[in-house]
Amino acid sequence: MSWNPTQSPESLSHNTALDTLIIPRARDLGGFEVRRALPSSKRQLVGPFIFFDQVGPAEFLTGDGIDVRPHPHIGLGTVTYLYQGEFEHRDSLGTHQMIYPGEVNWMVAGRGVTHSERTSQKTRDKKHRLFGIQTWIALPEAHEDMAPDFEHHKQGALPHFQDQGVSARLILGSAYGETSPVTMLSETFYLDVRLDPGASFPLPDDHEDRGVYVTQGSVEIAGDTFTQGRMMVFRPGDPLSVKAGPQGARLMLLGGATLNQERYIWWNFVSSSKEKIEAATREWKTADWAKGAFHLPLGDDQEFIPISDELERTRPRRAR
Repeated sequence: MSWNPTQSPESLSHNTALDTLIIPRARDLGGFEVRRALPSSKRQLVGPFIFFDQVGPAEFLTGDGIDVRPHPHIGLGTVTYLYQGEFEHRDSLGTHQMIYPGEVNWMVAGRGVTHSERTSQKTRDKKHRLFGIQTWIALPEAHEDMAPDFEHHKQGALPHFQDQGVSARLILGSAYGETSPVTMLSETFYLDVRLDPGASFPLPDDHEDRGVYVTQGSVEIAGDTFTQGRMMVFRPGDPLSVKAGPQGARLMLLGGATLNQERYIWWNFVSSSKEKIEAATREWKTADWAKGAFHLPLGDDQEFIPISDELERTRPRRAR
C-alpha cells in the first residue's frame, strides 16, 4: 500500500521489443498481500508513474478490514482504482469520499497533504473482498509546490472502449482519441483493460513510455507469454499489441512522457529536491497539526503513522 514503499521488486532484461520485465515481490501485511512493481531496482519510473502496488485479492471476515492511518505526501498524485471492495478516504483538505470499483480517486499532494484510507464500518459488518491498484504519479517540477487538490470521478464519467472480446476504461490521461475527465498535469495514459480468450488490444503508439501490468490471466506480446503479476515496459515507437491467453486477461496499461528532471523518493515523499523531502520529514516529526505544514484529516485525527527509527536511517534515493 502507499504508506510504506520499501520492498524492491526483481527486474529482468528481455528481448528486443521489451525494455524491462519486472517481477514484483509480494509482502504479507497480515491477511492480504501487496505486490509492488514500481519502484524497482532497474526501472523506477514508467512515464511519470513512480509507484505501483497491487493490493489483494483478499477476503476479510466479518469485523475485519484495512486501516491505513493518516500519513503525509508531497510532490505526487495518488491514484486509487479498485476491482473489488471499497475504501473510505479522508484527507486534510476536508474530503470524505467513498470509492467503489471502476471509480477513481485522484489526490494531488503538491506541497503537502495528509490522508487515510480505511474499510468502512458498513463493509466490516459482513464478509468482503478487496482487490485493486494504487499508484503514484510524480508531479512536474512546476507543480511540485502547488496547493493540494482532490477529485473523484464515477465509473460512468470515464471513457469506455468496447469491441469484440475487449472492454477498456481510460482512467487517466489520453489514449485512442479519448481523454479522461481527471485533471492531469503531464502527458499520461492509464487504462483498465479486460480481454476475452484470444482477444487482442494495441498499445498506444503516441506515448514515449509504455507499460503493461497483468493482474489476471496471461498475455502474449511480440511472441512471448507473460502471466499475472508481471509488468512489462516497452521501447518507445514499436507498434505492439497484447493478445489474451486461453483464460483471458485483465491488464493495466500505463505510461506517458518521461520527466525532464530526476526525482528522489523516500517513504511517502517524492520531489526533485532532497532538501524538500528533508523539510517535509522534519515537519511530520514535529506533529504540530495546528501550525505546522501538515494537518490530520477531518474526522480521522486520533492517530497517525510515525516515522520509525529504522526508516529514518535510510536516505532519499534517485528515481530514474
